[in-house]
Amino acid sequence: MRPLSAALPDPTSASVFGLPLWLWVVLGGAALFGAFQAYYWIGHALGPRLYASRVGRRIRPEHVRAAENAVRRWGALAVYGCFWVPVLRHTLPWVAGVLRVSYPWYVVASALGCLTWVPVTSFGLYSVIWGWAGLAGESPLAAGAVAAAVVAAVVLLFRWRRRRAARRAEEARLPRSSEALCHDDSHA
Repeated sequence: MRPLSAALPDPTSASVFGLPLWLWVVLGGAALFGAFQAYYWIGHALGPRLYASRVGRRIRPEHVRAAENAVRRWGALAVYGCFWVPVLRHTLPWVAGVLRVSYPWYVVASALGCLTWVPVTSFGLYSVIWGWAGLAGESPLAAGAVAAAVVAAVVLLFRWRRRRAARRAEEARLPRSSEALCHDDSHA
C-alpha cells in the first residue's frame, strides 16, 4: 500500500492550459470578486425594479425572500455566508444591492468569501477529479462504477428533494382547507 502522501496529487504541480493551477485560482477569485461587485451595483441601481427585470424574473421568489431575510438578519455577514450556500451565492449579491447593505462591509465580506471559498472549492475539486482519474488509470471498471454511483446518488437526491417539496406544498394546502371546514357556520 502506498503512503497517503503518494496517493494525493500535488496541487503545486498542476496546470490547466499551460498555466499553474494556483494562478487559475487567483484569476478565478478576482473574477468572482468583480462579479460580486457588479451584482451589488446592478441591484443598487435598479432597486426594487430588479425583481421585475428579466434577471429578477429568472430568480425564484422563494430564493429572493430567503436572500432578503438573510441580509436583513445578518447584513454583510450574510454575504460571506452566501459563498457556502449554492442558491444564495447567485441571489444574495443582487438583493444586497437592492437592500443597500453598507458597501464597505459588503466589499470586506465578499473579499473574505472569495479568499476562502475559491481555494477550497478549486483544490477540493482538483483533488476529486485527479483522484478519480488516478482510479480510472488503475481500474477503469472501478472508475466507471464510482461515476455510475455518483450519477445515481445525484438522481436520487433530486427525486427526494422534489418529493419533499411536493409533500410540503400539499401539507401547507391541507390545514387551510380543514380549518375552513371547522369554522364553517353553515354546518352548525
